[in-house]
Amino acid sequence: MSPVTPGGVLLQATQSEVFSEINNDVLLSSSLWANIALAGLSILLFVYMGRNVEGSRARLIWGATLMIPLVSISSYTALVSGLTVGFIEMPAGHALAGEEVLSQWGRYLTWALSTPMILLALGLLADADLGSLFTVIAADIGMCITGLAAALVTSSYALRWVFYGISCAFFVAVLYGVLVEWPRSAANAGTGEIFGTLRALTVVLWLGYPVVWAVGVEGLALVQSVGLTSWAYSVLDIGAKYLFAFLLLRWVAANERTVSRSGVAGGDRAAPADD
Repeated sequence: MSPVTPGGVLLQATQSEVFSEINNDVLLSSSLWANIALAGLSILLFVYMGRNVEGSRARLIWGATLMIPLVSISSYTALVSGLTVGFIEMPAGHALAGEEVLSQWGRYLTWALSTPMILLALGLLADADLGSLFTVIAADIGMCITGLAAALVTSSYALRWVFYGISCAFFVAVLYGVLVEWPRSAANAGTGEIFGTLRALTVVLWLGYPVVWAVGVEGLALVQSVGLTSWAYSVLDIGAKYLFAFLLLRWVAANERTVSRSGVAGGDRAAPADD
């Protein structure tokens, strides 16, 4: 038994113990290694796809897109090594109250770094107003951090759900920007069609994350296999990150002139000169 802190979080004795536990669970370890491999391939592919992108706006989108697999490969390597994984003891009221549960808390740090890059690339594609772009990205970071709090709170089962609710409220703010504000900007910028495709992909897949949390070990524990939960998150990551980035970069590389014509982000558009 690992020593227990006053807050109920079990201190991992050594990273090697957690590493062994992860790699002895084929379902869990495969969900991590699959993403490491796909992130590595994506990095090489995206570097190749963006080799001829020259416009400053297009290169900014490409840079944000490339950061998505770069963050992911770093994060998943940290997860599989046991660096950002630990055990927590679930509080009273939880279906697994008093039991040690393996927490992949590093995923939340990944999302806090990678999802802003997704939104930055999507917002730049739509030529979104800078104020809206900042607000949506800030809400997204808030969503990830409060999601981390929901996963790690061990003092109260009710407070886990309070943080979950706050995280979902931030998510609603993100959805408002992506679904209501940015489509108008994208239509004006001439990128409405590809924006609509990427918006649908992003929204549908991102809605899956709170559902997985709610039914998984961290929430109601209807699914008590950490490996299954990890695979659910990994599949969502594959679509929301690598597929999204591939579709976006392929379009930008083929339509760089359209991207350049859309100008800088809305907040930087120059006012028309007086006649």
